[in-house]
Amino acid sequence: MNDSPVPLSPELLSGETSDIYFLRTHRIMEEEGVNPRVTMEVFPSGDGILCGIREVLALLRKALPSGGEVWALDEGEPFRLKDTVLRITAPYLSFGIYETAILGILAHESGWATAARQCVESAQGVPIASFGARHVHPAVAAIRDYAAAVGGCVSCSTPLGARLAGVPASGTLPHAMILCFGDTVRAALAFDNHMPPDVPRIVLVDTPGERGGVTPDLVKEARARLDLAGFQHVKLFVSGGVTPDRIREFLAQGAPVDSFGIGSHISGARPIDFTTDIKEVESKPLAKRGRIPGIIPNPRLQRAI
Repeated sequence: MNDSPVPLSPELLSGETSDIYFLRTHRIMEEEGVNPRVTMEVFPSGDGILCGIREVLALLRKALPSGGEVWALDEGEPFRLKDTVLRITAPYLSFGIYETAILGILAHESGWATAARQCVESAQGVPIASFGARHVHPAVAAIRDYAAAVGGCVSCSTPLGARLAGVPASGTLPHAMILCFGDTVRAALAFDNHMPPDVPRIVLVDTPGERGGVTPDLVKEARARLDLAGFQHVKLFVSGGVTPDRIREFLAQGAPVDSFGIGSHISGARPIDFTTDIKEVESKPLAKRGRIPGIIPNPRLQRAI
């Protein structure tokens, strides 16, 4: 992944994206002079691939005072139900208002990364590109692409997502360009004429769902016809409603797919809920009713701050 600084919005840093009760709690505790040093742990509601910890650590580096301590799993590591993925020890008021943001970052990014990993594992080495930016709000499109790359996608469709992830930005020709040119070949030649050599030439040959979509047999036929015409160097890129099940179907039937583009399976992935628990207050083991007091060991955690 790219090691460039993680952008943090002013609204996030000010707490405007937090649940209001954290802001009210901050004000009350500050006015009452209550600010104990606490240890808070974060754990998931299911299995998955951790993503967003890089962004969370960037936030905590800005928030925590000297002497604050953070232990975490690395970006892209697998986790299991109730694994401790993050442990923060610091005065509560230094980071308490960011609980909403921390949980939301990890929930959505881990959900996207986990869905991407499902596709990558199903593809058995066939490259996967992330094409789902159009399915999410533009404010999170690049982060979604970044998470897909953490999950194993080799490229993504948005330039900002590509920069965040340190992968190439990729895409086909849009329908609009072909329709405006009036001919697929004419549009493809124009693309080739004006794009720099390092941009892959991926020409859209549309097979919409109304016409049956892309099938393993159609891919086999396209490969055979290209080979017969002397175009063995042309590769076949399949996209449009591709899921892990469909990837496995293509491979099981021997369809010669060179790459898959994934949209809604990743962009529509359900967030993986995360929960925070305070486990110690001033080094004394504590927990809310129903939870075990004291830290939950995870030998895979590494000191991050």
